[in-house]
Amino acid sequence: ISGDMILGALFDLGLDRDSWLGELDKLGISGYEVRIEKKRKGPLMGTDVEIIVSDNVTHRHAREILEIVGNSNLDEEIKEKSLKILTRIAEAESSIHNEPLEEVHLHELGGIDTIVDVVGSVTGLKLLGIERVYSSPLPVGEGFVETAHGRLPVPAPATAELLKGVPIYSNGIKGELVTPTGAGIISTLSFSFGPIPLLTVEKIGYGLGKKDFAIPNMLRAIVGELYQEKQRDTNTIIDVNIDDMNPQVYGYLMDKLFELGALDVFFTPIYMKKSRPAVKLTVISPDHLVDKLIDVIFKETTSIGVRTYQVEKVMLPREIIEVDTPWGKARVKVSYINGTPKIMPEYDDCKAIAEKTGIPIQEVMKEIAGRVKR
Repeated sequence: ISGDMILGALFDLGLDRDSWLGELDKLGISGYEVRIEKKRKGPLMGTDVEIIVSDNVTHRHAREILEIVGNSNLDEEIKEKSLKILTRIAEAESSIHNEPLEEVHLHELGGIDTIVDVVGSVTGLKLLGIERVYSSPLPVGEGFVETAHGRLPVPAPATAELLKGVPIYSNGIKGELVTPTGAGIISTLSFSFGPIPLLTVEKIGYGLGKKDFAIPNMLRAIVGELYQEKQRDTNTIIDVNIDDMNPQVYGYLMDKLFELGALDVFFTPIYMKKSRPAVKLTVISPDHLVDKLIDVIFKETTSIGVRTYQVEKVMLPREIIEVDTPWGKARVKVSYINGTPKIMPEYDDCKAIAEKTGIPIQEVMKEIAGRVKR
């Protein structure tokens, strides 16, 4: 994956060249030409994008790059995302060279082509109406690559720095398969990395790389709608009213029911006949565990009878993702309603962080939720 391969995939999906160039004009820079061409790569057709630069300046300080984008007339959303990507690239270079961010010198990454790759990718996604990006784990290649800093291992140090927290693997191909620009774009914009989510496919595009390998050197982009049909299941509810049992037993009973696989257990204070205070025990059970859970209720309580009835459970599609936080990784449950995410950090992870750091758990939850890419 590289900047020009991302652009190629977007144009192959149907990105309009004139609209795209019109947005890039807002950068206020010149000295480059964009060539877009449909080509065959091995058995497949795709789109090749080449940024031809007449500006001889191939390296700039990071602050110059950020000023060009920051002072432009780009759409604010495009500007914000582009600056985030470019800042992360600069931070990676700063880290590996142990230089202050404002002084770090970008060599291969300091040319106009890098700016066009980054801003062009963000612009293309917006023009195509793509709301969220998912990515597979990244094949980084192996061996060595020649750079302005000399011969370096693959993935290049800046690439490796940018891919912290991203699942990567080697597919045995000798060469650089993920460039720093590609790594910066995909690691910043991707909502998550893993299998293709459940979706209805609408369009497919292929962006072509320049080199030839034993496998087709192309990036495939699949556009579709997340498949969000509500999930349905049936459960059995077991309930019983108890007015003559030692209340100390209820906690033990709850633990036993959960150990055997109850989906939920709760107690409701009620008044029964003759105004006697009592407790209503409610157990939500998978259908196949009903008899076992009833046996526990009979064994551990004073009850001699229970009620059961089947209910339908309607659930939103959801997934558990991991996000990076200042305190390490934390799990977040993300469910979707009409494409809009509902975010809930996992309580156990938040509790552990709060207990370890002394930070109020509400602040921990807010920080973790804010780190989910929407």
